[in-house]
Amino acid sequence: MDPLGARSPIVDIQTLPCWANRSDKAETGSGGISNEVNSGCSISSPFPYRKDINNKVILWMGDVVLLRCTAIVNTSNETLSDKNAVSESIHLHAGPELRDELQKLKGCRTGEAKMTKGFNLAARFIIHTVGPRYNAKYRTAAESSLYSCYRSVLLLAREHSMSSVGFCTINTPKRGYPLEDATNIALRTVRRFLEKHGDTIETVVFAVTDLEEATYMKLMPLYFPRSLEEERRCLPILPADVGNAEGEPVIAERQIRILDKPGIPHYEGESDEEHLELEYIGTHAFAKMEGDIDKQRRLILQGQMSEAAVQKAHQRNYNRWLGRARADDLSDVASLKALYQTGYDKNGRTVVVIVGRNIPVTLIDPDKALLYFIHVMDHIATREFVMVYFHTLTNDHNHPDSEFLKKLYDIVDVKFKKNMKAFYFVHPTFRSKVMTWMFTTFSVSGLKDKVHHVETLPQLFALISPEQIDIPPFVLEYDARVNGPYQYSCPSSPDL
Repeated sequence: MDPLGARSPIVDIQTLPCWANRSDKAETGSGGISNEVNSGCSISSPFPYRKDINNKVILWMGDVVLLRCTAIVNTSNETLSDKNAVSESIHLHAGPELRDELQKLKGCRTGEAKMTKGFNLAARFIIHTVGPRYNAKYRTAAESSLYSCYRSVLLLAREHSMSSVGFCTINTPKRGYPLEDATNIALRTVRRFLEKHGDTIETVVFAVTDLEEATYMKLMPLYFPRSLEEERRCLPILPADVGNAEGEPVIAERQIRILDKPGIPHYEGESDEEHLELEYIGTHAFAKMEGDIDKQRRLILQGQMSEAAVQKAHQRNYNRWLGRARADDLSDVASLKALYQTGYDKNGRTVVVIVGRNIPVTLIDPDKALLYFIHVMDHIATREFVMVYFHTLTNDHNHPDSEFLKKLYDIVDVKFKKNMKAFYFVHPTFRSKVMTWMFTTFSVSGLKDKVHHVETLPQLFALISPEQIDIPPFVLEYDARVNGPYQYSCPSSPDL
């Protein structure tokens, strides 16, 4: 405990000046930025002056572990056991529970990101990512991986409606990545993300050391110019490669062609750009990535297909869906805030919330909804979790049909079915109870015993503490109106 009257080391990000208000502008000759302005220059910068974006960015010299924000970033290795300075500080302040939680994640691939609770930290969550080992011979691969680190962290933050993220410098000296090259990738990736998804996140903090601060101060004006004058000054010294619209390094060799019908020749009247769509998927059966589950089951019964072969085919099919889920832009589905991870139940299992009223079934593409579910849930389903579905104030326009639900259940990986321990159906109606019974009895197997109808929020709070679940205001208002204000002496939980 700190001595009486001692100042807390915790730093609330709201007390830090945003980049737009930093007065330490780059001086003549400092950081290679000249004060000479070519007023006649007609070339526009790929990173124009945007005060709204600058207001969301903070550069701060200090230990990321001290930030009071929604999530901070931990840079680690593939086994999430790295001994670098950032990781060791996070483990020291978060406590031993973090190490136990990381063991359940079973590692993390380079360029990907996984999330845990913050435990004893001021931050609510920790997002763990693995930066690449740098080798000049494989520079393009390292650039793509480092971009993926920053992008994966930001996507995870957006998916879980995080308002603020504190970044450490992901490339550690241990992994040999040149600081200036890595900083260019970090800044432009964050800039591009805020351009497209700035409405989903309020603050991004770059927490740097005294050795890193000068490099960030030198490069920040290139991607976050604080005036039109600074924008013009920085234009001539931008790197040759400023990435694509997402900030990703552009690698010509990777612009492969994916056609709906590979046997059809490419006619002269068609432009190359029409065929360089990496995310395009055709209309034939393979391109749709659909497996005929019922046909496979019939083949098993007829002895024409082994169970192992079916499992392998199912895994391949799921991996194709997962690959597309990671590549497609699903921001329109994410903006609905119909699916998100919140806290943990009283058994320490991850809680995932589905808000029924936020699902406009008739307005969204079913395949996009399925892809978004897979994208959000893939890393969560590696360990035990529970789902809370708020049926509150829904109508027919919010109810997916049984065919879609069956398709989803058939496509998802076996880990979903194994690790989902309970599905809490909150505020059910008589009709929804009947439909749920029919679906779990006749359409899918293994789900019926996991579905539990929860009539009131106090019943839910007996299973999940109120501070561990983010509940939409209209759900709270409805429950208070129908069942009376919530009393903290919760009734005993149902036998689940």
